[in-house]
Amino acid sequence: MATLREIRQRISGVKSTQKITKAMKMVAASKLRRATEAIIAARPYARKMQELLSHLSGQVDVTKYPQFEVREVKSVAIIIVTADRGLCGAFNSNIIKAAVNHINTNYADMNKAGQVKLICVGKKSFDFFSKRNYTVISKHVGIFSRMNFNVAKTIVSEVVNGFVKGDYDKVEIISNEFKNAVQQKLTIGQFLPVVQVSAGDKKLQATDYIYEPTSDEIVSALVPKHLNFQVWRVLLDSNAAEHGARMSAMENASTNARDLIKILQLNYNKARQAAITKELLEIVAGAEALKKAS
Repeated sequence: MATLREIRQRISGVKSTQKITKAMKMVAASKLRRATEAIIAARPYARKMQELLSHLSGQVDVTKYPQFEVREVKSVAIIIVTADRGLCGAFNSNIIKAAVNHINTNYADMNKAGQVKLICVGKKSFDFFSKRNYTVISKHVGIFSRMNFNVAKTIVSEVVNGFVKGDYDKVEIISNEFKNAVQQKLTIGQFLPVVQVSAGDKKLQATDYIYEPTSDEIVSALVPKHLNFQVWRVLLDSNAAEHGARMSAMENASTNARDLIKILQLNYNKARQAAITKELLEIVAGAEALKKAS
């Protein structure tokens, strides 16, 4: 059984840890508020741009735009978005597990041939995949501490160039989508080639717009903006989801620390009471022995 001193040291250590987890929760909550405002503001713009591009792609000849080119998939690039830091529950591990399972399920043969190429966004994904049998062609770490739209443009430029040159025939993104402070949705979506609207989608084809300048000119200008903003939205979503996950994880850690302190305090009181009882028994036994000796 642990001594009173050891129990006191454990209680002190758990209390110190609890102070840290409470502070981290407060920091994460503050960052989450700003990140939530950013992603909520970005979503309507991204959604409207997607609708506009979908509507236009049904009216123009998209075959002249390389971003729409559908080819036989012999090589694939996957953008995997995780965090740079841990202490956010299963946020990073869920993404990594989903990516590994997705590759093993859909691209196992390609991966063995080195035709599954990974773009790792976030230190956790790069640390995992770079140490294993995967082809990592690019990494982007340390970008979430200071969110910048130019990072999204850099990633898109790199990915589009590789797609146009034929380095890979398809690009997918695996990331966490922010739902609320305690919930994230893991998403796997196609990035390139750009998904075209179905000819039978009556909802999108119901309204006929007159575009000025021409539809072709708008599509030509809109496609790069759309791709840049889609990646930017993914980064904003992941950033908000990370802070939400960290806040929840730190709250759970603080609650667990509080419960552990209660248990340790109870054990301390029991050990202290047992020590006092033992000392009293020894005193009584000593007194009885002296009485008999006299």
